[in-house]
Formats: sequence, C-alpha cells, structure tokens
Amino acid sequence: MNLFDKISENQFLRFVDENDSGREFRLEDLDLCSLSSDEKKLVFLYLDNSIESVSNFFSVLKSPHTLVMLSLDLAENFKTELEKIYLPYYIFDKKRTFIKGYNNSSVFFEKTDKNNAVIHPSVKVLLSTSGTTGSPKFVKLSEENLLSNANAIAEYLSIQPSDVTPLNLPIHYSYGLSVLTSNSLKGGKIICGNTDVLNRAFWNNMENFGYTSIAGVPFVYEMLDRIGFTKKKYPSLKYFTQAGGKLQNNLVKKFADYAQQEGINFYVMYGQTEATARMSYLPCERLQEKTGSIGIPIPGGKLFIDKQNSELCYEGENVFGGYVTSPADLTTFEKQKVLHTGDIASMDMDGFFYITGRQKRFIKLFGNRLNLDELESLLARKFDVMLKCVGVNDKKLLIVSDKLGSNEKDIKNYLVDEIKIHPSVLIIKEIDEIPLTLNGKVNYNDLLVRYAT
Repeated sequence: MNLFDKISENQFLRFVDENDSGREFRLEDLDLCSLSSDEKKLVFLYLDNSIESVSNFFSVLKSPHTLVMLSLDLAENFKTELEKIYLPYYIFDKKRTFIKGYNNSSVFFEKTDKNNAVIHPSVKVLLSTSGTTGSPKFVKLSEENLLSNANAIAEYLSIQPSDVTPLNLPIHYSYGLSVLTSNSLKGGKIICGNTDVLNRAFWNNMENFGYTSIAGVPFVYEMLDRIGFTKKKYPSLKYFTQAGGKLQNNLVKKFADYAQQEGINFYVMYGQTEATARMSYLPCERLQEKTGSIGIPIPGGKLFIDKQNSELCYEGENVFGGYVTSPADLTTFEKQKVLHTGDIASMDMDGFFYITGRQKRFIKLFGNRLNLDELESLLARKFDVMLKCVGVNDKKLLIVSDKLGSNEKDIKNYLVDEIKIHPSVLIIKEIDEIPLTLNGKVNYNDLLVRYAT
C-alpha cells in the first residue's frame, strides 16, 4: 500500500488552517488537484507550511507522479537554474505569476512542450541535500522509504488520534516532512501555517488549539531557552522532539529536567535525509543517564560501526535509492543496503551510540544541511577570489581567503540574501595564505584551529 492510501485510512485526521479561524478539513475535503496520470511526471513543489502547500503536497502524493520538494523562499535564480536542468512537467510556486515555457493554470504551471523525463517507478520523492544553495543534488526516496519511516516514528513517539500537531518546521525539510507524514498516519489534528516558535502567534495558537507536541532543531531549543520556555507550564503538551544537529549537553539536561518535572516526554533524535528522516532516538527515561547520545535505532532499523574507520552505518527499509544530480539519474532506483552516514561514532556497553566526529564536508545551521564543497563552488563562480569554508561545531560558518580585498561586504550580502544564511553565524576573514596538508589539499583542520574565533 502506498503512503497516501495508508494515510486516508486515518478517520481521525483533520487539517486546520491557522489563518482561517481554525477551519478544519478532512483529507478528502482538501482542495486536491487532479494531475494527468498517463505517465509518471516530475513535479516541482515550492512549499511553505500553508494549507495550500499541504493540499498540493497531498495532490501529488496521491498521483503517480514524483515530487521534488523545495523551499518557497529559494532564491529565484536558483529556481530557474534547477528548472533548466530538470525540466519539470508541473511546477507549484505561488510566488511567481509567469515561468517561461509553462502555461499558468489555476494552481500548477504546466510545461508547454510535452516532452517528459523518464522516471523509475520507485522514485516518489526527491529531497535536496542542501536546501539553501539550490543544489541540483537530490536524494531519491520511494513509497516504501516514506511509509516505513513514518510508521517507525509514529511507533516510538506513540502518536495518537487525540494529538494536535503544529507544522512549525518546513515540510520541504526531511524533519518537517516526517512530522507531517507520521502524524498524518496516526494523529488527529495537524495545524497548517507559517508561524514559528519565535512568533507570539505560535504561543497564542498553542493555547487556542492545544498543541500536544513541538519539534525543533538545536537553534529552536536555544531560542526556547532564551525566552524562558522551562519557566512556564503548557497543559496540553505531551512531548517535544529535537533533531537536525547536536544540542548542547547542558540544554539536553535542562529540557530533560523540565520534561521529567512536568510529566511529559522529551525525545532527542538523529537522522539524515538519506534515511528519509530518522535513524535513532534516545528513550526519554535514559536522557539524563545517556546525555550526549543519539540513542538506539528506530523500530526496524539497525545501527553499527564500521571497524575499519569507526564510521556510523545504518540499515533499514527507510534507506534511500541513490542520488540524483541530473535527469539521467531519475531512470534508476538502487536501494542501498547500508547507509554510510559520514559520522564517526562510538557505542557504549548498553548499545547506545555517540557521534564523536564527522567525515563529510557539511554542517547543519539552524537544522539546514549545508554542503561546504558546493558552497565553495558557488562562491568561486560568483567571486574572482579563492574562498574556503569551514563549519564550526554546527554553530558558525568560517570563510577565509588570502585575497579578500574589498569583497567582504559583497560576499556577506550574497550569503545572507541568496543563500539565506543568518549574518550572526558568519565569520569572514582574510589570511596570509591558505594552509595545505602534506599531500597538497586544503588543511581545513588548521583553518578551524587558527581562525574560528
């Protein structure tokens, strides 16, 4: 059974429009569009968390077509570049009224020439590996991937028909998508809208609708701590979850103490887009004892450590079917038996896993994964200087050059305006020379040690 059909069995499911006085919709009441279904087509969805975006997500999920989930706020030049590469048959983008080569129907833009990409039957969803840079690299996910992961999450979170869930994380992001799919399978009301936890309206809605859960990346919890979340009571709250990067141990303990005091659950989780969303979770009753751990595998999953290089590996039905970097890659779906995460890990005597380092060149800022090699390539094309990028504990982005000159302001503006990186995390420095390793590669560790502060 596919994901949409399974979700449609949930008779308790309701979608609520926070911007329309709390108006409720059953799945069958949503304004689902009928897209031609003579052959599998590629559909670009530029999404926010509005009821309109959620409706169009389900429209394509119900169809035989392949969804490419992207941010509505992606810079327009990145949108057009992606569209030139992949030539999607349909596009949903409520920010544009005209797209060259497309007819503007009531909801979806439709390609004027009827040539269509050849897509493997198993490819259902494409998620970007780097949601802010307009990367042409995507993760291929199948119905089986989506359904198995949603079921596993619903099981360990014990999602119930009485739950009221806000979409406070972007649904085009794997974590936010997992909130939507797992609660659609088992939950009651899903509140659709674009208010986040830093907006007063979110807390007004929490009281009005009776939110039973909150999901957040580390930045969200840092902000919740600043606004005094743990000094207040929230009668409707049953649990809250954290993923999208490592949360500082002191904050894990603080929120764990609060959860224990209030008789609610706090789940620290770990995942990657290549595993659809979640691979592990830390059981609430072990939070204090195992602070810093990513926990144990989700139901149906298996974690182990490669003995040769200490890399964390994962097996499960939620593991993806390969990457897409060009339309030719859409023709295949090769399910990976083992996902090599790129994270270095250890396991304690009780079978709990801990991330101790990272092999791959990416960081997570505010929960969004940023590929540093891709960012360097973008900067190289934009500016005529050599710029090297280093992540600092998923908290800061260090950018250095030996010939920065007068480019600093333009580089910062580009990163903020086009890549959507918050200026508070940027460290831009001119240095005497780029340090190299003995084999002539950039010595990123040396850059981190010498220039990160």
